[in-house]
Amino acid sequence: MVNIYSLVLRIVLLVVPFSEFSDIFDLDHFKKVLENDVRIVSSLPSTHLMTRPVEEKHVPVNMAPQWIRSHYMRKMRREGVLLLRGLDSRLSKDLPSDLQKLRCKVAFHALRLAPPIFELGNKLTERMRSKGPYLALHLRMEKDVWVRTGCLPGLSPEFDEMIINERKQRPELLTSRSNRTFHERKLAGLCPLNAMEVARLLKALGAPQNARIYWAGGNPLGGKDALQPLIREFPQFYNKEDLALPEELEPFTNKASVMAAIDYIVSENSNVFMPSHGGNMGRTLQGHRAYAGHKKTITPNKRQMLPHFLNSSLSETEFNKIIMDLHQESMGQPELRTSKAGRDVTKYPIPECMCNISIRQKE
Repeated sequence: MVNIYSLVLRIVLLVVPFSEFSDIFDLDHFKKVLENDVRIVSSLPSTHLMTRPVEEKHVPVNMAPQWIRSHYMRKMRREGVLLLRGLDSRLSKDLPSDLQKLRCKVAFHALRLAPPIFELGNKLTERMRSKGPYLALHLRMEKDVWVRTGCLPGLSPEFDEMIINERKQRPELLTSRSNRTFHERKLAGLCPLNAMEVARLLKALGAPQNARIYWAGGNPLGGKDALQPLIREFPQFYNKEDLALPEELEPFTNKASVMAAIDYIVSENSNVFMPSHGGNMGRTLQGHRAYAGHKKTITPNKRQMLPHFLNSSLSETEFNKIIMDLHQESMGQPELRTSKAGRDVTKYPIPECMCNISIRQKE
């Protein structure tokens, strides 16, 4: 592994022991795995204890290592301490091989969940596995998701009106400034799937009624009623609250990030994983599962399948065949990152993250 200092810039990564980071991740493990690549400290040196960090807010998209090196090194020398945010989504996806490997090392080796979360996640995994294979669904049906995506949940006129009003009152929440209507966004594949659409998709892909399903995600807008189309079709439908004892979840109550981390473990361990919409968790899980051994991940082909959802003239047999054909590629081997430019290596870890078998065999 080439030292990141020589490739990017000499940054000291400050990880505060009592921060949210160490509530979720195993800090000691993180430091140990990366000790030869980047210097990680838990507190500033005495010479900088009273220094107020200068926050870097204006970060361009697709930053190259050369830009980082020249821009931040100069500021670091001048200011002493810099506070950098949001670099994960700004850094160029097409980095030199050394940095891609470092990204893989961080994502798939250094970031290990804290022991209490890891233990509970594995307990829930075993409870799901105790009666056979299971599918994990990451459902994105929370109120804020509908607001941010510019989409409507379609539960009732009252709920649609609630989302429209929220968006009017807080237009800054909309992640896309597109002038597309709700219907146009839907057909463009920009909206989360609702429970009815997920149920139709799973049935078309051959999921039996007795399929065991673990659903990850926050409380959906409309509560459990919003999930009824899925529960009716697949009654063996569970989440962490269904599987865990009250006292097991009690230490993590009101800690959304920790709850999401528990979902992550159970989803990563599933036989099949499917997200209803994009997002950091779905992307990272797809990459993690590919890196861990080509575990099956189904990515809904929303843009191409939704027109068929609206076509009432199709028979169930015709509909199922179309949906199956659209997802054959997704249900096979993971896609290569190199098949399209600008793909994130943490979502598409092959081939950069993988060992070269021919070289390994020669050794």
